[in-house]
Amino acid sequence: MTASSTRQLPSFRIVVASRASQVFSRRTAITMPRRCAVPGCGQTTSLNTLPKDPDVREKWMQFIFCGRPSHGSANLSVCSIHFKDDCFENKYQYDSGFAKKLLLKDKAVPTILCSTTTTQTRPPCSGPISKDVGCQTDQPTNTSVGTQLSFRTMRPKCRSKETQTEQFSILSSGDVAIPWTTSHPFTSTPLKDEKPYKRRRFELEEEESVSFEEVCDTQDVTYDPAQSVTSVTEPSKHSMYTSKASHEDTKYIVFENCLFELFETCPVCSRACNIQPRSNGTFLAIDQRCPHCEYFRQWKSQPCVGSTPVGNLQLSASLYFSGASFFQMKKVFESMHLKMFTYRTFRRHASMYLEPLIIYKWKKEQVDLVKDLCEADKVIIGGDMRADSPGHSAKYGSYTTMDLQKNLIIDIQLVQSNEVGGSYDIEKEGLKRSLEWLEECGVRLDCIVTDRHPQIQKFLKERNVTQYYDVWHLEKGLSKKLEQIARDKDCSIVKKWQHSIRNHLYWTAVSSTSGPEKVAKWKSLINHIQDVHIHDDPLYPQCEHSHRVSKGSSKHFKPGSKPLYRVEKVLTNNRVLKDVAKLSPHFQTSSLEAFHSVILRFAPKSVVFPFIGMLCRLYLAGMHFNENSNRPKATTSSGKPMYRLLFPKAKKGLYTIKPVTSNPTYCYVYNLMTLLFEKVLPDPFPYMEELHKITVPDSLCTQYDRPSLEEAIAEHVSRFSQGAV
Repeated sequence: MTASSTRQLPSFRIVVASRASQVFSRRTAITMPRRCAVPGCGQTTSLNTLPKDPDVREKWMQFIFCGRPSHGSANLSVCSIHFKDDCFENKYQYDSGFAKKLLLKDKAVPTILCSTTTTQTRPPCSGPISKDVGCQTDQPTNTSVGTQLSFRTMRPKCRSKETQTEQFSILSSGDVAIPWTTSHPFTSTPLKDEKPYKRRRFELEEEESVSFEEVCDTQDVTYDPAQSVTSVTEPSKHSMYTSKASHEDTKYIVFENCLFELFETCPVCSRACNIQPRSNGTFLAIDQRCPHCEYFRQWKSQPCVGSTPVGNLQLSASLYFSGASFFQMKKVFESMHLKMFTYRTFRRHASMYLEPLIIYKWKKEQVDLVKDLCEADKVIIGGDMRADSPGHSAKYGSYTTMDLQKNLIIDIQLVQSNEVGGSYDIEKEGLKRSLEWLEECGVRLDCIVTDRHPQIQKFLKERNVTQYYDVWHLEKGLSKKLEQIARDKDCSIVKKWQHSIRNHLYWTAVSSTSGPEKVAKWKSLINHIQDVHIHDDPLYPQCEHSHRVSKGSSKHFKPGSKPLYRVEKVLTNNRVLKDVAKLSPHFQTSSLEAFHSVILRFAPKSVVFPFIGMLCRLYLAGMHFNENSNRPKATTSSGKPMYRLLFPKAKKGLYTIKPVTSNPTYCYVYNLMTLLFEKVLPDPFPYMEELHKITVPDSLCTQYDRPSLEEAIAEHVSRFSQGAV
């Protein structure tokens, strides 16, 4: 090898090393996670990139670099813990578990300097993602070997690193504490040929089940009843994970055979055990006893509060709060062979815990709503009734009053038909109770918007309350009459003007400032359809549209014709003109109609409910509506509003455009569930005060004589077999 060649070797090595460093730096740049740029933080989750607005961007840079000259990279990020709660658009939804990511407002600026130990956690209502089998048997603050059956005690021939030590199991109330030793059965020292095994670790993986490592060697485990001692161990990482509220735990469907496999073998002597299962609805308790070494364990599938299994109560609450049917859910459970409690248990949960809680929560929200109404100068409300069955044979009628300015339900009155003269008088009674309640609260009404019910008109006139009519109710009645006229072959021209007549009615209500002006604009329609645009009424002397020359005479009505006579008779009769003068110029009751469709999800008309049950379901519908009535419109990724094309049956082939709203939230369910297990379940009696104030009317059958069942069967005669009279 020459001297020149030896000189070239170092340079070659330098080139290779530099290339290797470049490759390593590229790989490092790709695989390194992005971190928060705030000094001392370094968080890698919930990051927010620098804003595009130069002014706001400069404020971010000043915060990151503590006021020093900002010459940082454009790829810097700041995590969400450096922002105040009012900087986010969806902070409440995120805390309740209905949003996966926090969204910053456009002008949000970080202002909080926190320690490095602060971390972002998921909201409490979303719950953890993974769970082991044995964690539901102990108290939240204790952890033990004996209760983690599926992880360690079912592996008796395993040895830990800590020899010459004993580990004692902490069992639930009434269980036997089992000492665990890692020494030989007959000596206090470990065997020479035995090797310690690596202790299993419980590692939680996102959206996966619990994973653990096991490296086990042969090792005997002994049991000495004389050394049975109950000790409390320090809370481990796993026990801290299970220390949250039991109703927030994640649940799984477990097959019976798979569950019993965990209890077939004694964890002490590895022999067959006797298993005695006991169930109560969704609750399962298993007594495991070894006939050889007298080992005993009692395992419970869910915690109990007193004598009430938490899972049973939570299932009842979930059914009630979501508006589901118990009997429909029971069919689902039976088809899957899932254990479920009886309807009697469900009603006991409802009457003792759920219904008092719902009434208490609604009354508490009502106080806040009325407090805002009392501070307002002019309050405009809307009212409408909803019957529990079609026709005039309704048992219940619910009258709802809404704050039309804020689009919120403020009161719901439930009236049973036997409280008044019949189902026809329910609406008046419901409005009367609602107005009396508002007066007691000190609310000053400006006006009320209702439909054209004759009893409501008379009642509000006697009470000297300003009343307006919803435009849609009047337009619906006129459209039916015009459609009937258009069916006549001599009046086919009416069909061409139906859509324009409907639009003219809405324009009349919105563009007028007084009742006479509304009537003048409405009567001008008769001249307009004849192609006459100059009118005799001084309140509206001529049409506001530009003058257009008609291209054909067949487009307009002919003076003195049959179609014109019939249309004029419908549109200008005395009652229609009186109703047109009272059309609402500002708010309508369409939101109340939308609320009635929400009630159908909680109280279908085909299902009969008791009075308190019906009232609670109406309150739940009110909570759901108030939470989601003003939710924002959905937008695309570029920020454009989203719409969908609909073809309603009422429009008969005509389409309509409806804006798409964001997905509804159910935070009220989470709040009710939390209040149930934290407040109501320990002491339900303070929450029954509002329930006892409600007067429950007598059943509809109490006014009739009720014969005994034997007498009714004896007197029963089929109408097909009875003789002629």
